[in-house]
Amino acid sequence: MSILPYIVAATFFMEYLDSTIIATALPAMARSFHVGPNELSLGMTAYMLTLAVFIPISGWMADRFGSRTIFATAVTVFTAASVLCGFADSVPTFVAARVLQGLGGAMMVPVGRFIVVRNTETSRMIQAISTITWPAVAAPVVGPTVGGMIVTFASWHWIFFINLPLGLAVLGVIFAVVPQQFGERRPLDWDGFVLGGVSLTAILLGTELASNTQASPLLATLLFGAGLLLATATLRHAAGRAHPLLDFRLMRHPTFAITVLAGTLSRLTIDAIPYLVPLLLQIGFGLTAFHAGSLMLAFALGNLGMKMFTTRLLQHFGFRTTAAVNAALGALFVLLAGTMVPATPVTLLLLVLLGCGVTRSMQYTLLATLGYADIGAQEKGPASTLLSVSQQMCIGMAVAFAALTLRLIATLRGEHPSTDAFTPTDFHWAFLIVAIPLILSIPGYLRLDRTAGAALRQGS
Repeated sequence: MSILPYIVAATFFMEYLDSTIIATALPAMARSFHVGPNELSLGMTAYMLTLAVFIPISGWMADRFGSRTIFATAVTVFTAASVLCGFADSVPTFVAARVLQGLGGAMMVPVGRFIVVRNTETSRMIQAISTITWPAVAAPVVGPTVGGMIVTFASWHWIFFINLPLGLAVLGVIFAVVPQQFGERRPLDWDGFVLGGVSLTAILLGTELASNTQASPLLATLLFGAGLLLATATLRHAAGRAHPLLDFRLMRHPTFAITVLAGTLSRLTIDAIPYLVPLLLQIGFGLTAFHAGSLMLAFALGNLGMKMFTTRLLQHFGFRTTAAVNAALGALFVLLAGTMVPATPVTLLLLVLLGCGVTRSMQYTLLATLGYADIGAQEKGPASTLLSVSQQMCIGMAVAFAALTLRLIATLRGEHPSTDAFTPTDFHWAFLIVAIPLILSIPGYLRLDRTAGAALRQGS
């Protein structure tokens, strides 16, 4: 296998490392900005929102201006924006820098994936995709721990500055080995881009505002409703275009449709856990950022350690059984995490976090592979784009979903959570509610044919 998948994997690592470190540093950043930790979820959601909005245009730009040019530009923007995040001194400046960082990320990972797909033989495609997904489970190994150490022994600003040497190293390799390639010069679907972008913006912003203690619930509801209406208009628009920006005709493949629909439910849960657990340990248990990051190492090791067993499990049990059983186990561990209290033995806490990490890793790898089970050669680009948009939207919505859940629980017990004085009981209910989407995804996985992904299992 060529070096290209490893280069793209490095950019994945930068992106996921950035996300996992921020979750650990939120309380320290909130104190610096004189706001509650929940208010800073806007910065995380703004980043994911920008990714979801601009990912669809990344493939077109790579075809039009050259894959290496766009890839290198994206890494440059992401790295520079990371430095600006480190210099932020308020929530507005932090959010603005995160939006710019999202612009870089929106081009960086998808274009890198396009480069790998275009330059990898079909027989080696699964191995290449597996290589690209490694950082999704490897970054959590170092993210929370490094983030806790940085916040405890230095300052939160350095969690962004560490992207500078990583970005410069990746840039050097890009110019050395990545080929400059151009694709078909097709017209840009501007109407689809605007409709889809505004729709995603309204949905994610409405969800985020609902979780913000200072925002109007009515405005949040109106934005979310408008987003859903625009999403319907986007679907109708795409159905009438020869080359839509988001090709929903791919949903005719059962494996792809289930990956998007059931996968969306799964990710709402598994992507909320890296946000909820550090807050539980620091706010609910009163631990320092360093101690919380150290305990999160069990979660990260579960993510990483499971990777070496995923292929064997899929080959032996198949996608249908593995997806359904793993989702059930994942929901069980999330529910168990919700029962943890400050007096819980450390060994038991570590085992539960390890289980959360193991099931998250399995589901991530499974979804990353299953989506390509029945996709033809000409559909790989559009499929990669749609899957990337779906995944990034889920990450943003998962964070807002978790934050909204905490807010509603605190409100129902009669406290206005402006200071984010959440109790362990608040987190117990939050974990229970957050586990529901993963449970609801199980019937979707059971609808898979027993032979689903058989060709991928043989080729892995």
